[in-house]
Amino acid sequence: MSFIEKLNERYATKAMNGKVVPQEKIDTILEAIRLAPTSSGLQPFEVFVITNAEVKAQIREVAWNQPQVTDCSHLLVFAAWDHYTADRINHMFDLTNEIRGFKNEGWENYRKMLLDGYPHRDPKENFEHAARQTYIALMAGMTQAVYEGVDCTPMEGFDPAALDKILDLKSKNLKSTVILPIGYRDAEKDWLVNLVKVRKPMDQLVTTIN
Repeated sequence: MSFIEKLNERYATKAMNGKVVPQEKIDTILEAIRLAPTSSGLQPFEVFVITNAEVKAQIREVAWNQPQVTDCSHLLVFAAWDHYTADRINHMFDLTNEIRGFKNEGWENYRKMLLDGYPHRDPKENFEHAARQTYIALMAGMTQAVYEGVDCTPMEGFDPAALDKILDLKSKNLKSTVILPIGYRDAEKDWLVNLVKVRKPMDQLVTTIN
């Protein structure tokens, strides 16, 4: 099945049946997230995979009581860096040099440019930039989930400050941005499952400038 066919197939699942997704499928979804592109390759976020029922119940309370949070198999929480620091930037550049086995003058000049800029910006601006990177990775994970025959629901409907407290993200210098329940649909309870996907027609979405 083509990528476009898969995108047409997926939808934001509104009811899940609690069935456990095999770990190998979760691992593949997480690998897709890991391989997603990010600005300057910094991967300025972490992903928390939650299967603990008590923790999911706490999160549901701060997520508009949405049932997918507790009825899913695995709950993914994307948490972005609260700030770009020299240590965080250097870690990723050092990791690149270690894996590639050499240093590149252009790459090192780019490192210096980021070090001269990012850590000195307003932390709010840096968090917002890092947060945007989580949505690129989110889409990679959502798409891989479809290929794995797994349902998911991207959610911004939660209290970030409350979720950060539940997961103690402040101590890790992280802030939650989006959550992704992963599981299997409960078709009998899901009002959206059989409805036609609605998107703008191409001529209302795309402007071509020649």
